Amino acid sequence: MAGERLDTEWLRGWCEHADAALAELMQSFQTLHGFEPGRNAVVLATEKSHQATDALVELTPIPSDLTTMYWVVDEVSLPDVENGYFIHPASLVADHFREYGAVQIDEEEPALVFASDGGGHLFALAGSGQVWRSTTASWLDQFDLAAATLQEFLEGFSRQISSQL
Repeated sequence: MAGERLDTEWLRGWCEHADAALAELMQSFQTLHGFEPGRNAVVLATEKSHQATDALVELTPIPSDLTTMYWVVDEVSLPDVENGYFIHPASLVADHFREYGAVQIDEEEPALVFASDGGGHLFALAGSGQVWRSTTASWLDQFDLAAATLQEFLEGFSRQISSQL
């Protein structure tokens, strides 16, 4: 799968599958956990989010898979899946880039932070298409390989949602 680029049709199917699995998970969440779930959602892209993606592309070169993702998905919020996972909207990615810049990963092009987890770890996508996870809740520390591709990263979300059903 390394070297393959994210396909919009696959991504649309992933969104539908994730939405259905999240709906099923949320039906029983309060009974299982004793408290109401947060806002767990895959938010589809809109004209406004497309404008934010265009602005991000104008600000800095971004990996093509990230552009593809943001043309389909605005953001993903999964506070109740494992310890929480969040794909940030392009507007927030741009704000973070302005404040912190790209992250430096050994032997990679600078990578763009686009997601985080509930523990504050960051996820960055490099030009190679690989997804990297910070070892601490910091922009400056080491990043380890999290997934060979963005598709593999998203498939991991699907597995984690399904494991809670």
